[in-house]
Amino acid sequence: MGNVLIKISVIYFMIGVLLGLYMSIAHNYALTGVHVHINLLGWMSLVVAGIIYKLYPNLEQTAAAKIHFWLHNLGLPVMMGGLTLLILGNPGVVVAVSIGSIVVVIGIASFVFNVLVNLK
Repeated sequence: MGNVLIKISVIYFMIGVLLGLYMSIAHNYALTGVHVHINLLGWMSLVVAGIIYKLYPNLEQTAAAKIHFWLHNLGLPVMMGGLTLLILGNPGVVVAVSIGSIVVVIGIASFVFNVLVNLK
């Protein structure tokens, strides 16, 4: 699971960098919030979690790790897609942003629980 999280994280890294480049070229920084969240919750958070799972393989064998993996990776695209559409003027997606955000937070809470309880 650690390797998979690291691989997923570099995809988010590329998306974040490309979004930053686009905003810079276009001189349109409306999607700054999306850019920041993709880099923080996609790139940095997932690469750190992947490294922790690689360093402490017992952590990736837990149910909490599986919950973290799936909720983080299902919630983040929903949250980021919804936030993009919301910023671009579609107020009807606020529910998607909220649901995606809550799912990511629960996933991260599972990761925190896993580390605090199972890291020996």
